[in-house]
Amino acid sequence: DLQICQHRAPTCCTKKMEESYQAAVRRERTQSIQALNFELKYMIVGHITAFQEAFESLRRFAENRTSSLFETAYRPMAKEAAEPVKELFTDISLYILGAETTVESAVLRFFDSLFPLVYSRLINPGITDLSEDYTECLRLTRQDINPFGHYPKNLVTELSRSLWASRMLIQALRLGSEVINTTEHAALSKECSRALVKMQYCPHCQGLTLIRPCVGYCLNVMRGCLASVSELDAQWREFISMLEYLTNEMASSHELEMALSGIWSSINEAILHAQLNGPQLSATVDKVCGQPKQQEGNLSSANIVPVKEVTETQTFVMAHTSLNNKRREFINYMKRSRTFYASIAERLCDGDLVMRDSSTCWNGEDVV
Repeated sequence: DLQICQHRAPTCCTKKMEESYQAAVRRERTQSIQALNFELKYMIVGHITAFQEAFESLRRFAENRTSSLFETAYRPMAKEAAEPVKELFTDISLYILGAETTVESAVLRFFDSLFPLVYSRLINPGITDLSEDYTECLRLTRQDINPFGHYPKNLVTELSRSLWASRMLIQALRLGSEVINTTEHAALSKECSRALVKMQYCPHCQGLTLIRPCVGYCLNVMRGCLASVSELDAQWREFISMLEYLTNEMASSHELEMALSGIWSSINEAILHAQLNGPQLSATVDKVCGQPKQQEGNLSSANIVPVKEVTETQTFVMAHTSLNNKRREFINYMKRSRTFYASIAERLCDGDLVMRDSSTCWNGEDVV
């Protein structure tokens, strides 16, 4: 009553043993594919983690640098500016990680929150009454009177360009990891499991436990079993090319590292622009929002403090170098995996599964 290992000679197999063999080949094939996938998946997941860690290091550095700007140059508003600064860099992190937000909304929201502080602490430091209504009016007025000049839009452009590739790279890596997970659990068809039993276990039914399949026979069976997985070859090659493109984009002149480290400078220039145009801004704000209560005298001119370029610190240089090296190593490895799905049958038929060094092997019907 054998269904798979039918043979003219006497056999030591039963139908129940055939069913056990079918369960065994399904389990073994899953384990074999998992073993092949492990290194590739490890590299992808490892790079996602390494990239996120390096990015967080750069982000913290850029945030600390921006906070230091307010503490050293704009002390009157440093305490109140801490929250908008924190929100800006949190939004940047969320954007990189794939959240439904935009760089533009994050940057403009920051400058909306910054204008009431700049206006009441630097341009008109004598203001004593800063009600919620007046603060909200200043926030809304910022969009119309553009007190910070072209600097907010320039910052949006620079960050959008450099953060986009990083965001896409993380999404692409997650997709690659999902593809690998899916192929690991691809179900074997009934015909495939029967063919695998015939190749691996039917010799056992004849007592031939040391005879292994012929190489060509193994390749034919594996290619038939993995036809649907092999069809991923063209898309996988395209995926690797896209990773290469995104990596090159990140390493181009609009580098993520440079963009993040330059945020403080753009904010500083924007604040200086607003201070230098203080009288015109005050006149416009008075018309729109009314005149708040003020102390005697106006000290705005004494608060213009140009900030010199801060030299790069060792922390930033190390994070920058680390990120560049990780990108280079990763993309070189991924380029070597370009043929991963095209060669999966060959790799499964490698090693101990088949007979390579002997002229005697199993062809599915007999020993040849």
